[in-house]
Parts: sequence; structure tokens; C-alpha cells
Amino acid sequence: MAIKKLKPVTPGQRHKIVAVNTGISKVKPEKSLIESIKRSGGRNNTGKMTMRYIGGGHKKKYRIIDFKRDKENVQAEVLTVEYDPNRSANICLIQYSDGEKRYIIAPQGIKIGQTVASGEGVEPEIGNSLYLKEIPLGTVIHNIELTPGKGAQLARSAGTYAQLASRDGKYAIIKLPSGETRMVLITCKATIGAVSNSEHSLIRSGKAGRSRWLGRRPRVRGVVMNPVDHPMGGGEGRASGGHPRSRKGLPAKGYKTRAPKKASSKLIIESRKK
Repeated sequence: MAIKKLKPVTPGQRHKIVAVNTGISKVKPEKSLIESIKRSGGRNNTGKMTMRYIGGGHKKKYRIIDFKRDKENVQAEVLTVEYDPNRSANICLIQYSDGEKRYIIAPQGIKIGQTVASGEGVEPEIGNSLYLKEIPLGTVIHNIELTPGKGAQLARSAGTYAQLASRDGKYAIIKLPSGETRMVLITCKATIGAVSNSEHSLIRSGKAGRSRWLGRRPRVRGVVMNPVDHPMGGGEGRASGGHPRSRKGLPAKGYKTRAPKKASSKLIIESRKK
């Protein structure tokens, strides 16, 4: 996928950078693998707004993604590479040799007609899902499980990838996209390759209306609110607002919010980059 910078013929196109969907199949989503999404508008079951700045947006259906890859040692052919409005990465529709269809996160460089598989003894090729105990050291991986059989939780968004650094006993040591190095059980699965649509981070909407299409309403800064609404609000004229903090009063710059006795802390070898 490539990106395109538009000529500034209108104010909305002056800073607009869009993705050119080369390689995306222009097909309707697989009907058996979609579900309807009910929009909340940021309201709870009593109608009270509990999340601000949510509302509107284009109607969309949820694509059911196979994050577990639990159909093992069965070859599957890639039928399409599709856009998914629910995530930054592209997805691809695969069909197993027994006729079953599933959606998976599309890896970088996957082609229509290619075959993928998962399970023990599978070749470490792009799109294949293997146990961490079988993946060669130094391999670029994504869709990493944290609990065996639970499904992928790490490195799922567009362009992200992790690297399998080493193995130590029953743990594999993985360097994550954030810079964190942590241990994961070798009985967990991961998919070979990086996630597709790596240019997603370069896209610029160009106008506020495109954010409204995505269901995002205008966000109000704390410094322009009243003191009753935000700790940084109030003051005469354009007051700076004091120390940056959240609406609930938690400091916003450099304040550690991770629980000090979190169970997974013992599995983290090196914390993420500051």
C-alpha cells in the first residue's frame, strides 16, 4: 500500500495524505463472518454520557477475526485482502481445504492465492502461525499470545511487529514494538511476519469532517473549561492552566500509573522506552 499527498486545491485537501489501496480486493465482506455493531454514542444503559467525544460516524459491520488460529495442520488459501473499518491493519479472507472460511490479520507481503497454515511442524513462512518453541530466533513476528489458547493480544495494529530474541527454559524472550523486552511461554502462538498497512501512521485526515465520519466528535481542551469542569480550567483571559493533569486530577506528564505489584511485572525484563 502506498500513500498520496493531494494538491491543495481546497482547504480540506491542503494537508491531506491518504492511503492508496493498491492490492486491496474490491469485494463485499464474507456474509457468514460479519456481525452488526450497536453504536452507544458514549452513553450507558441509562442514557447517561460516560465517554465524551463519541458519536455519529459511518455505519459499519464487525468482521469476526480468527486470533486463535486453532485449526491446525490444515492448508488454507488466501482468497482476498480486504479493508477493515474496525482496525488499522488490513485483513485477509482464507479458505481451508475443507471449505471453511475465516478472516485473519493480513501480514505484510501476503499475496492472493498464497497458502497459510498453523500448528506444530509448519514452515516458518509469512502468514503461518507457529508455537514460539518452533520459531527460529531473530524472526519477525506479530499476533502474539500471552496465554496459550487465548488468542493473539500483542502486535496486532498496522505496521507493528516484534522480534523473537531468545529462549530460556519454558519462556521465550520477545522484544515488543514499544521497546519492552518480556518473557512469554513457549507454548503460546505467534504469526510470522509484520502486520500489513505500515503507511497507516503517515495518513493525515486534512479536515475535521473526516474525524466525524470515524465517529469522533470535537475534543475540548481542559484549559478552556471552567474550574468546576477540569483542574486546569478557569483563570482570567488565556490562563496557562497550571500543571498538566487529567480531568480526575492525575498528573499527565511522566506520572507512573502501572500497579506496583502487578503479576506480569516479573515477566518484564526491560521496560518500554520512555
